[in-house]
Amino acid sequence: MKRALLLPLLGVLAACGSQTAQNVPVPTTQTQQVTTTTSAAPTVPPAPQPASDGTCPYLATGFVAEANGQRVPKVKLSTDQPHPACFFYANATEIQLTVRVYVGDERVAKLIVNDAAPDGSQPATAPTGWTGGYVSNDTGVVYAVGKGEAAVVVTSNQKQSIKARRIAEEAIKGLQL
Repeated sequence: MKRALLLPLLGVLAACGSQTAQNVPVPTTQTQQVTTTTSAAPTVPPAPQPASDGTCPYLATGFVAEANGQRVPKVKLSTDQPHPACFFYANATEIQLTVRVYVGDERVAKLIVNDAAPDGSQPATAPTGWTGGYVSNDTGVVYAVGKGEAAVVVTSNQKQSIKARRIAEEAIKGLQL
C-alpha cells in the first residue's frame, strides 16, 4: 500500500520539476581557449667525457703539441655528435688539453661560454666575431668563446691564455664555424 501512494507522488514531483526547469533559462558560458607556452630555461649540458681513442676531426695533434708546448702521446674523443670533444693527453692518464664544441640553441651556447668563463673573467674576442672570456688559475687556463649558436671551450694545463686562444682559433677554423 505504501508503494501505491509513493508512485503517484513521485509522478507529481517529477512533473513539477520538469516544468520549472523548462521555464528557467539555462545560462550559457563562453570559454576562451588560452594557450600558454612554457619553455624551460636552458641548462648547460653535462661536460663531455673521453670515450674512445681517435683523431680529432677538426684539430691536428701536431698543432696542439706545438701550440700547447707538450708532446701528445694519445687523443681521445667524446661521443658527442656531430662535433666530439677532443681530449689531448700529456701521458697515459693526464689530460693536457680539452676542446669542447657545441652547436645548437644560441641560449645554451651562451650558457656554456658563461659557465666556463663567468663574470669577472678576462674578455676574449678572438677570432673576430667571437666573444667570451678566459680564466687562468693554478691548474691552467680556460678560453671560452661563442658566436650565435656555437660555443668553443679550450681547457689547457698551461697558464698562458695565448696558447688556449691559438688552439681555439685553429679549432674554429677546422670546424668552419
